[in-house]
Amino acid sequence: MKQFLVFTQKEFYHIFRDRWTMMILLALPVAMIILFGFGITTEIKNTKFAVYDPSRDDATQGITNKMEQNEYFTLTGYLDKPEQIETVFKEGKIGLLVVFSEQFNENMLRTGDAQIQLIADGTDPNTASTLTSYASNIIREYQQEALNMQNIPFSIHPEVKLLYNPTMKGAYNIVPGVIGMILMLICAMMTSVSIAREKEMGTMEIILVSPMPPVLIILSKVVPYFVISIVNLTNVLLLSVFVLEVPIVGSLWLIVFVSLLFIFVALALGLLISTMVDTQLVALLFSVMGLLMPVILLSGLMFPIENMPIALQYVAQIIPAKWYITAMRNVMIKGLGFESIIKEMIILSIMAVVLITVSLKKFKIRLE
Repeated sequence: MKQFLVFTQKEFYHIFRDRWTMMILLALPVAMIILFGFGITTEIKNTKFAVYDPSRDDATQGITNKMEQNEYFTLTGYLDKPEQIETVFKEGKIGLLVVFSEQFNENMLRTGDAQIQLIADGTDPNTASTLTSYASNIIREYQQEALNMQNIPFSIHPEVKLLYNPTMKGAYNIVPGVIGMILMLICAMMTSVSIAREKEMGTMEIILVSPMPPVLIILSKVVPYFVISIVNLTNVLLLSVFVLEVPIVGSLWLIVFVSLLFIFVALALGLLISTMVDTQLVALLFSVMGLLMPVILLSGLMFPIENMPIALQYVAQIIPAKWYITAMRNVMIKGLGFESIIKEMIILSIMAVVLITVSLKKFKIRLE
């Protein structure tokens, strides 16, 4: 029994002396319950919507007010002409547009038939389907209330239109996100594990005393993963187009450019992780907990960021994949140009500079 207690005490000591293991054991359950309990939801609230209303009568105003009072929608304004419809979606300012027909109220009362068009961004078909379903239900509620107040029978027929993805293929939404996840997995996780392996086996110090400058030694371990990532990028793009039938609507060169920048950021993250840990296991766990999970849960790949608690929305802003996925959807699916992803490019560039600077500085400290 005494030997058992001694061995148990030794095991506790091994666990407590490694602060990263302690963080994984104690912080991971807390992070999981917060993410899945509060942050991860498929419910969509406070979606910004705009209205094109050429008639501006009581019926259109009633429907608009009813949508505005609903927790799912927030009115951003009215469009003056139909030519603005494509522009507001390209700018990403709204998630839904309600288009009323001319003389809406008059048609509704005289002919008993009124038309409404609900236009949503189809790059995320699940979100678009949910939004149009919410709006259709609100319109049906208005219709029922109006029928109860008036004896004139009429019906309102919402017509749903999805921009960029009229067939509602889920691959349009998943493919850009999966590309970001693959690049992050190959670059950051494998780089951190590779360097941690050298440290764990005791060969890193031997390598660092070689005549080659330490920076070049580190770069030599990073370059293979950079090349492999480019091959992976080529493969996933080819599979996306020819197997999943997801078209590349925008510039291929722009996609390659933003992907190379994201690969650079991911490699810098892998380097930073490798400077903080000493074993492959901790590097792997840290990468999964610190990179892969946030990419899947908080980057907008699977769940809308706008519906998460404010604190998680702030966390999402520092996840590189969030900006990469947004840029890829704009270029690959929507066919937008460089001006539409300037913000994402600047943020990724700043992340790359900061991460590579901190990583190289920490490696330099080790050499001293």
